Amino acid sequence: MTLSDAVAHLSPHRWATANRLLIRKALAEFAHERLITPEATADGRFEVRSDDGLTRYGFTAVRRALDHWQVDADSITRQRDGVDRPLAALDFFIELKKTLGLSDEVLPVYLEEISSTLAGTCYKLTKPRVPVAELIGSGFQDIETGMTEGHPCFVANNGRLGFGVHEYLSYAPETASPLRLVWLAAHRSRAAFTAGVGIEYESFLRDELGEATVERFHTVLREQDLDPADYLFIPVHPWQWWNKLTVTFAAEVAQKYLVCLGEGDDEYLAQQSIRTFFNQSHPEKYYVKTALSVLNMGFMRGLSAAYMEATPAINDWLAQLIESDPVLKATGLSIIRERAAVGYRHLEYEAATDRYSPYRKMLAALWRESPVSSLQEGESLATMASLVHVDHEGKGFAAAMVERSGLAPVEWLRHYLRAYFTPLLHSFYAYDLVFMPHGENVILVLKDGVVQRAIYKDIAEEIAVMDPEAVLPPTVERLRVEVPEDKKLLSIFTDVFDCFFRFLAANLADEGVLAEDDFWRTVADVVREYQAARPELADKFRQYDMFAPEFSLSCLNRLQLRNNEQMVDLADPAGALQLVGNLKNPIAGL
Repeated sequence: MTLSDAVAHLSPHRWATANRLLIRKALAEFAHERLITPEATADGRFEVRSDDGLTRYGFTAVRRALDHWQVDADSITRQRDGVDRPLAALDFFIELKKTLGLSDEVLPVYLEEISSTLAGTCYKLTKPRVPVAELIGSGFQDIETGMTEGHPCFVANNGRLGFGVHEYLSYAPETASPLRLVWLAAHRSRAAFTAGVGIEYESFLRDELGEATVERFHTVLREQDLDPADYLFIPVHPWQWWNKLTVTFAAEVAQKYLVCLGEGDDEYLAQQSIRTFFNQSHPEKYYVKTALSVLNMGFMRGLSAAYMEATPAINDWLAQLIESDPVLKATGLSIIRERAAVGYRHLEYEAATDRYSPYRKMLAALWRESPVSSLQEGESLATMASLVHVDHEGKGFAAAMVERSGLAPVEWLRHYLRAYFTPLLHSFYAYDLVFMPHGENVILVLKDGVVQRAIYKDIAEEIAVMDPEAVLPPTVERLRVEVPEDKKLLSIFTDVFDCFFRFLAANLADEGVLAEDDFWRTVADVVREYQAARPELADKFRQYDMFAPEFSLSCLNRLQLRNNEQMVDLADPAGALQLVGNLKNPIAGL
């Protein structure tokens, strides 16, 4: 690749398109979060003004349930002092800096994240245009790497600060570039391996790497007069090796606490979460999740060595709970367990930091089950994020699935809700157990376009138990969180209704597939269906009312705009919420 080839995707036309799409999203989501208040104009359009009042952004939009603004990208205009100006996202944030609450410290870093997001969009615009009608018949990883939007709520959702363009092209999920992981040997005095029931380190490693590769790595150690029995193997993201460990962990390398063994043989594909990899050489083998000290969507994407120690036990506990619960079992719910984990503790950085510091999250990995081997005849997989994917012609993936299924749209939706949503309801009401069930954390099992069942993932870092009286095994105790009573149900209202169903309902309505009222009435029906089947939980249903008239608006972009390097205080996640007024509950009264 030549120097100019590396930036070939950054053309004037694609840049203009990317800016228009990003400003469309900014207007829609910032209006939703009440950061801006678009004013209706006499010609049926809306208008937003800059801080100084001299720049005007005009656009048309449809306003839907949950105060969702469906903005027409092609309709957006920008005028300053009455003169038309081209759309420029960086100018947009500078012009509305005060309105958006961007501090002098946050603004330049946020602009860098916006620039990275725009550059990523430009790259996506170079890819072959795959219509959704074709994409729904594609393989699991083709769908995964075919996603173009990223998180539906966050405006700066592809920051990935730390990646240069060469690394972007090598490691970003949308580039679908296969890579090999780097393997390190970590001295057992500073490293720990933990695993679920039935897994033993030596046999696990040989199954993962193959006999020949394990022997090759052992030879690397013996040639340096080191005993392989003194070390544990850790898979590492190539970026992390080249950019962090070789420098930040230089003392560990120099003293042979860490030894670079080389690359493994298997080829992996990065997933939407960037730091998780699907084994393309052997799809039935484990996913590998690695530490990656890159800033993206409000956090450094590290992986805690301390957290890794309890990860397999937490997954085994949850798998057993699901297996023994008839309601969850009946929905077909499963999890892909994080079966083994390994972490390295840098003692000096630990002495210098608290437990939430990114410096403690630079070297760890976990192995997560692949869903591929669980498929039955005729079934296929798709990330749930695909349901809100829209192609270059404005056609939605979910609408294409409805068409392929041959079912009435309401029936198709009911299948999906029973598979995905009913388990969330039951987990909440029966166990005070909540997930982080966004599109990237759920895999759907499909057959002829119909959702058969759901697979939840990203378990140990994302689930929580909100019952202070719950009896939990000691290894699972860290899941317990204190959440004020009035905020508990936001785990469904915010994470499911506002951050996912809002977009799915709008897309289906926009294409004329399913009216919004019918969408939300179906959601209400599924809630009632579940509640009718569990009369013993009636008191909980009254206490946490899914049909309450309204619920608090919890704002994700406000968190990122306030502090884009540490979006949430991990010691008090509930206290970090940015709540601004209320939203009308779309299933109230249905």
